[in-house]
Amino acid sequence: MSVSHSSRLNKGVRDQYMKLPQAGMVQVTYVWIDGTGEGVRCKTKTLDYEPKSIEEVPEWNSSGSGTYQAEGSNSDMYLVPVQMFRDPFCLDPNKLVMCEVLKYNRKSAETNLRHTCRRIMDMVADQHPWFGMEQEYTLLGINGHPFGWPENGFPGPQGPYYCGVGADKVYGRNIMECHYKACFYAGIKICGTNAEVMPSQVRINDPF
Repeated sequence: MSVSHSSRLNKGVRDQYMKLPQAGMVQVTYVWIDGTGEGVRCKTKTLDYEPKSIEEVPEWNSSGSGTYQAEGSNSDMYLVPVQMFRDPFCLDPNKLVMCEVLKYNRKSAETNLRHTCRRIMDMVADQHPWFGMEQEYTLLGINGHPFGWPENGFPGPQGPYYCGVGADKVYGRNIMECHYKACFYAGIKICGTNAEVMPSQVRINDPF
């Protein structure tokens, strides 16, 4: 599997610094979808208090010219916090904050589909709909090659992989389990997870 240079760094050195006290400061990482509609971006702000609700997280800004969301001549974009989670990477008291993106004129960015979804959901708020969302992801190397697959070929045909058990049937189970636990820590509700029909593919079920 092709991996990044960062994966070869000594994680023990990182752990030493991650255990240092934060002197009352809190790292709040703002996360948003960029202009491709698929890429994820983030930047971190230091607060001198631990926010207890999303209302306590201030708006921020970013340069849209570097995220495919604006031209360089007018690139200011607003990051509007909409949901806050415990940070499973930097741990408490640090936070992950999901953001909507607004353009310089406070209009929704083209890839801010949450804004449109929220407007429609508000129109039928009295209906109390129930629905679930199924998400699937595939573990890839930085070269785009699926994890565990032969470098110059394909794995065997589907059949033994779906809900499979064993290292020869489920590729990267450790990552799947860590992801599961990280979601619990963050406060994200997940109904369940399983290996999918393609090796290195995982499904998670989110309740709404």
